[in-house]
Amino acid sequence: MLTPTHLLQNLIRFDTTNPPGNEAACIAYIAQVLKEAGVESTILAQDEKRPNLIARLSGRGEAPPLLLYGHVDVVPTAGQQWQHPPFAGEIHAGYVWGRGALDMKGGVAMLISAFLRAKTEGLSLPGDVVLCIVSDEEAGGFVGAKYLVDNHAAHFQGIKYALGEFGGFSFHFGGKRFYPIMLAEKQICWTRLTVRGPGGHGSMPLRGGAMAKLSRVLYRLERKRLPVHVTPVAKMMIESIASALSAPLGPAVRQLANPALTDGILDMVGQAASVFDPLLHNTASPTLIKGGEKLNVHPSEITLDLDGRLLPGFGPEVMVRELQTVLGRLAEVEVVVYDPGPPEPNLALFEMLVKVLKEADPDGIPIPNMLSGVTDGRHFAKLGIQTYGFLPMRLPPDFKFAPTIHAADERIPADALDFGTDAIYKALQRFHA
Repeated sequence: MLTPTHLLQNLIRFDTTNPPGNEAACIAYIAQVLKEAGVESTILAQDEKRPNLIARLSGRGEAPPLLLYGHVDVVPTAGQQWQHPPFAGEIHAGYVWGRGALDMKGGVAMLISAFLRAKTEGLSLPGDVVLCIVSDEEAGGFVGAKYLVDNHAAHFQGIKYALGEFGGFSFHFGGKRFYPIMLAEKQICWTRLTVRGPGGHGSMPLRGGAMAKLSRVLYRLERKRLPVHVTPVAKMMIESIASALSAPLGPAVRQLANPALTDGILDMVGQAASVFDPLLHNTASPTLIKGGEKLNVHPSEITLDLDGRLLPGFGPEVMVRELQTVLGRLAEVEVVVYDPGPPEPNLALFEMLVKVLKEADPDGIPIPNMLSGVTDGRHFAKLGIQTYGFLPMRLPPDFKFAPTIHAADERIPADALDFGTDAIYKALQRFHA
């Protein structure tokens, strides 16, 4: 059987950059790997160049089926300077290098490896295990998870829980090693601001026009956070981290859950705030500007698109209201895309996953976590499936996980793949929900 490392190397060598995706060859390869192990696959596709794979191992029927899912599309590498080719899957200094090593072909390699290990070792599974490898997650999952949920829901009948992205990777804080298990994720709420002002000939200086207003809008977005909201999962995460840390850091972290003190503490801790800041606020990041049609004409209208992300439990009207409070009358605010996220999480599997990680790393501290981005979990949630982000990786203290995803020199320690495969395999053994 292929090792997780060799499997990941082979997966990286398929250029599945999305757009356009072209995941067919990669999915066909996975189907062949499964077939050689005696597992047949079902291929389902809205677009033949962008298929999805489903395979199943039969269990004893003492538990409902458990879903393992991941995506094989990756984000572009254009304009990035890599030390090693992004689609070569090379190993250097103990790391597998390449686009998707972390997001999420590395996770797919772990899931497939654990699934195949259960098959080849004849593991007596409590319930069926369903493996689902999809396309298109990086562009919304429309021909991937969403297509399957909308058109082939029967394949997921009876499933209540899933293991997928994104969680289980270690990070170091205050001298401790933490393993966040993802229970919740934020929601897409893309927003458009429209700034208006007088037009005119570019040769005539204009004060207070649309460009000037835009600068004030950007300044306010840069300087002012949206209001603090402490959701249940964020509170659990803060309390878990604080309890593991000694004074003065532990008590300071605990005060992050006090809305009156949250922003002041975030300002004090500097770079470490990047872990907590998006989990305690709705966010709106400027990403696209459109304005002006001609060099010698002052634009009378400029649009600024914001990548808005809402915390669980909040609707798009909250984003509009909070942005209007920050911006006043400088801009009109409208929501252009709202994609609801999963409901409040069911914690039934959390303690089992905690025990698996504690056995794998007795010094590690598993904690609940919310993802500041979104995953295919929001699509499977429509079928009543609760996703746990559980792709365990024990990472070196100096490895910066989040900044390495989607960036140049994406890579993963080869031994982290073995660590994660073993942890997922143990979860398959113990699943009894």
